[in-house]
Amino acid sequence: MSKSEIIIGCMSWGVWGKQFSTKEQSEMIQFCVENGNSTFDHADIYGHFTTEAAFGKGFKESGIHRKDIKLISKCGIQLVTESRNNKLKHYNYSKEYIVWSAEQSLKNLQTDYLDTFLLHRPSPLMHPNEIAEAITELKESGKIINFGVSNFTPSQINLISDKIPVSVNQVEFSLTQHAAMHNGSLDQMLQKDIQPMCWSPLGTVFKEHTEQTTRIKKVLTQLAEKYNVTEDVLLLAWILKHPANISPVIGTTNRDRILNANKALSIELELQDWFLLLEASKGEEVA
Repeated sequence: MSKSEIIIGCMSWGVWGKQFSTKEQSEMIQFCVENGNSTFDHADIYGHFTTEAAFGKGFKESGIHRKDIKLISKCGIQLVTESRNNKLKHYNYSKEYIVWSAEQSLKNLQTDYLDTFLLHRPSPLMHPNEIAEAITELKESGKIINFGVSNFTPSQINLISDKIPVSVNQVEFSLTQHAAMHNGSLDQMLQKDIQPMCWSPLGTVFKEHTEQTTRIKKVLTQLAEKYNVTEDVLLLAWILKHPANISPVIGTTNRDRILNANKALSIELELQDWFLLLEASKGEEVA
């Protein structure tokens, strides 16, 4: 199983967030790579199907060699937007669409291949044979290296992996949303050597004021002093301690926060401190 790393989520780089210029995209890519964050997480839908192309221009201008970065993208979600003839939000996992979508991402990102290509969310109408045919074609043509899924349950992964190997599952996981630890998702990934990535790794700790986040912050304050790091680093360190080697996908574009997040890779939470945080999240001691 791959070693954990801090992955840079690019959802907010474009019109859904910072609206970086090509120069800013280029400088941000350079900054991330220089500081050890060379994996960039995309999805075709980000920025209503525009963010990949904006990143691609910045990548081209950066002068960074393709071999020095890793690119992830996702397909399948159909948004209602001017660039697509969609009447409502839905999913499309036909062979033709999967192949076409991957090729569009390559064009937009200005690259010949994707390191990892994910199905963004499961569809009730997806057929494993059709998905397998599409992925096989993309792999054999060298357009994708690794194939995975995002937000899939263990049974949905089994459905697909019977026909084509699944090497990644990107799920929501944090101290405030740790269902993947109890519903079999992380168990399956550890068992099958599937690489876990997690989105929204800080959860709601800094977004919501609830009884849960109040309890968590109280413990974080104590531990921040003990480990001499900030609270967000501890939240990432909590994820990184899981034996499945989870790679958090961080969405910040703040350079100081990116540098800070990297500190989590060198923090080894003591066993009882890990459970102390879990207890704070649950509001009760473990059973």
